[in-house]
Amino acid sequence: MQDQNSHIGQRVIRREDAVLVAGQGSYTDDVLLQNPLHVSFLRSVEARGDIAELETEDAQAAEGVVAVHTGADVTHLGRLTVNPLIPLSVQREFPVLAQGQVHAVGQPVAAILATSNALALDAVELVYADINEALDTGSDAAPDLVAEQAWSAGDAAAGLAAADHIVETTILHPRLAPSPMEPRAIAVAYHQDRDSVTVWHSTQTPHRSRSALASILGVDADRIRVIAPHVGGAFGMKASLYPEDVFAVWAAFHHKRDVKWTATRSEEFLSATHGRGLTTIGRLAVNKDGMFQALQAEVNGPVGHWLPNSALTTVWNAARILPAGYQIENLDISTRAQAYNLAPTGIYRGAGRPEANCLIERLVDKAAVVTGLDSVEIRRRNLLDASAFPYRTGTGNVLDSGDYSRVLDVLVDQSGYNEALKERDVRRASGELVGLGIGFYLEPSGTGWETARVTLQADGRVLVASGSSTQGHGRETAFAQIAADTLQIPMKQITVICGDTKTCPEGIGALASRSTAIGGSAVLRACEEIRTRLDQGETAPLVADLRYENEGEAWGNGAYMVLLSVDRDTGVPLIERAVAVDDTGRIINPTQVAGQVLGGFAQGLGEALMEQVIYDEDGQLLTGSFMDYALPRAGDMPHLSQHTFQTPSPMNALGAKGVGEAGTIGAPAAILNAAIDALRPLGVEDLQMPLTSQNLWRAIQAAEEGAAT
Repeated sequence: MQDQNSHIGQRVIRREDAVLVAGQGSYTDDVLLQNPLHVSFLRSVEARGDIAELETEDAQAAEGVVAVHTGADVTHLGRLTVNPLIPLSVQREFPVLAQGQVHAVGQPVAAILATSNALALDAVELVYADINEALDTGSDAAPDLVAEQAWSAGDAAAGLAAADHIVETTILHPRLAPSPMEPRAIAVAYHQDRDSVTVWHSTQTPHRSRSALASILGVDADRIRVIAPHVGGAFGMKASLYPEDVFAVWAAFHHKRDVKWTATRSEEFLSATHGRGLTTIGRLAVNKDGMFQALQAEVNGPVGHWLPNSALTTVWNAARILPAGYQIENLDISTRAQAYNLAPTGIYRGAGRPEANCLIERLVDKAAVVTGLDSVEIRRRNLLDASAFPYRTGTGNVLDSGDYSRVLDVLVDQSGYNEALKERDVRRASGELVGLGIGFYLEPSGTGWETARVTLQADGRVLVASGSSTQGHGRETAFAQIAADTLQIPMKQITVICGDTKTCPEGIGALASRSTAIGGSAVLRACEEIRTRLDQGETAPLVADLRYENEGEAWGNGAYMVLLSVDRDTGVPLIERAVAVDDTGRIINPTQVAGQVLGGFAQGLGEALMEQVIYDEDGQLLTGSFMDYALPRAGDMPHLSQHTFQTPSPMNALGAKGVGEAGTIGAPAAILNAAIDALRPLGVEDLQMPLTSQNLWRAIQAAEEGAAT
């Protein structure tokens, strides 16, 4: 039975779910506006070219059309700010509508405003655009360098020269479509009396959306209120403003009318941000005892024709997280972002963490092979010891806490690792293709600040207003647990609100595994202030309004194991066993942690086995629907055996670490290592994701034909 005086650490049922499961959620497209104008966009069918002619007269005369806008109408609008995590070489434009040229298939060229969505869509068909296609277009065109950075420590060249073994690998991460259930959407109510707007926006960052809109439109921020209602998933795709968002708000101010736009699924594939797509190259120096001597790594990441706010996060993380949890003194690591005439790329659940992890974990497995060491043993020899923390890596990160050896111990014990090795070998002897894969990982949480305003009312009820936001995380439940424990009152007396720039204090939002560690710590500190003031004799009503900043990143960590078989005749992979061990720091709600790990594992499995956005050589999108882009279904998911333990982080008041991205980081490396291990008896040493049955069958055929010749 739950201790009524203890809420943190308990499996409290999510208070948000009753409404959502009953279909009573209120999403952006559900917002009722007053006689709104509906937006539809004419999108470029070319990857690059000059707009020779743009005829809008027929569309303007169509039924229900109020206005047709082109790039000439929005030339005065400003540029979206990009977080300069690595030095920018050039500034990229942020064309709300194309300005004389197009730079990717799907780029908005013209916008129709009509009295209904159907009429707006019909009118788009009446706009004629003559685009002179450029010769150097698409995915094969030479990219423009946007940003780059390098890190070094020790003497990597000397370490490589002195090595007993050097292992190398190149990993081509597939480009992924984040695909939240709810597409992008925005609803804008114009207030004539104040010449202001209320913006309902399906976003992870309502306060950032407000400030960015104000900056780009050149209006005072107090004329814009942003509300993030129920958000049907985001995964990083909704962390930034889009040209379509800016146009909708500009149109509301310009026409002094309510405006609404909801993306179609096709528009999401065409013009929403994609994730991954990186190429990583690594060389690891190893001595005869299996100790790592040096790491050399290169990261190359694509960005699109415009840069979302977090465009550089992925290439930054994919490099600076190296060498993960391993003690390697000699490092030579570089990263670069390059622009292509394709859809923009941005952060996607994990954002560089899976890319860094796959590279180092593939190198570690290769090192195990050349040294003859067991996969767990070589990791144990090289992972940082618990006594080393806090530990500053060669790329400048401070790893805060952890017990990496314990992670491996728990994994070995809970997965039946040694028995699984024996089972693999017995089945191999009978001709089966079976492999065992391990993937250790680190998950850095965000840095910086969040806010909380806690109001204790005279009747004992408490209102917690958070500057963070939620997209189905169960934030309202977790923050209520923190408040209830700190104030020693029942959870039913606590209301939690977030996602409204008018009723909530300014905050950063829900991204980078930051919300519980930083946002939750803000709630904790505000409640502690209320409690202290009550102890000092003050009486309700009381308000504590504070800005909390953490001491640095909290680094979650863990290890995953996968047992995978491959059908020799068809190439079909089957995950027969999957085990996850996660050190998430202090756990607020174990049920929510389990859900986050499972959801992350599903998306990690998607990258590893089936998902891939594909363009042809002309920059045309070939995977523009779920008929061509495969997402994991329930039947594709294996049972995931989950195990956690808690090494509190000293970097935030709660001691929490991120967990929202753990599964996307640990799963791909473990699955990839398992698949390669399964085909290693045939001579296969490398594979690329996605590990579809076709790709695996071809690898089997090539290996067997090579052996035959």
